[in-house]
Amino acid sequence: MSPLEPFGTRLRTAMDERGPLCVGIDPHASLLSEWGLGDDIAGLERFTRTVVEALGEQVAVFKPQSAFFERFGSRGIAVLERAVVDLRAAGALVVMDAKRGDIGSTMAAYAETFLRKGAPLFSDALTVSPYLGYGSLKPAVDLARESGTGLFVLALTSNPEGAEVQRAVREDGRSIGATMLAHLAAENAGQTPMGSFGAVVGATLGDLSSFDLAVNGPLLAPGIGAQGATAADLPKVFGAAVRNVVPNVSRGVLRHGPDPAALRASAERFADEVRSAVSGV
Repeated sequence: MSPLEPFGTRLRTAMDERGPLCVGIDPHASLLSEWGLGDDIAGLERFTRTVVEALGEQVAVFKPQSAFFERFGSRGIAVLERAVVDLRAAGALVVMDAKRGDIGSTMAAYAETFLRKGAPLFSDALTVSPYLGYGSLKPAVDLARESGTGLFVLALTSNPEGAEVQRAVREDGRSIGATMLAHLAAENAGQTPMGSFGAVVGATLGDLSSFDLAVNGPLLAPGIGAQGATAADLPKVFGAAVRNVVPNVSRGVLRHGPDPAALRASAERFADEVRSAVSGV
């Protein structure tokens, strides 16, 4: 199979055409309950189908959290497989939030699962953990280049525990998080309109001016909405790199379900707020 156009190119186009927004699909038990659904496979199917049908042709990027499907076993994975296929058929990009990280042939197998064209869970990009060493990601980096897909590497996450690793300082005086950003900048060097290798950087982290976020790649930014960050915070957090930010909203949009019209209106509002905040920079 021929490779896709590079993920960075496709992502830039999708955000320009549909608005700079990523909707996380996180069907945890409490959200299913809010929708009046059971915490079972029927509830999972109904929830996922509603989100896909309501938003698949409107939103640029979706980020399904694999764990919330995996917990239902093979039937949950089947729901995820169908969602990925249907979202991509609707013209949206899919970032699989699986946070895989391992070494050697195991990392290669994870990459094959999500980044090999024709695989049941083939996605446009995958979240990965580099904390076995950035070089451990090489099988995924290589396959992403080959297939036209992308990676989002955990760099500066919003969970409080992340700082003990990501802000730890190496012997050369550079933090681990900054080291990951530097690796990504090297991967993306010379790519236009931006590279395909991005970082996960929390929108709730406040002033990040001490980090060089100009990696010439996308910055997946969880934390908008229910976690407390707003679109107006993005320029303050990301500075000059804000135009490459992919803001992720989950509950902020999904709590308006199961009404499809309410879901669409919420997603449109978030996208408009982000577009307005970014255009003012």
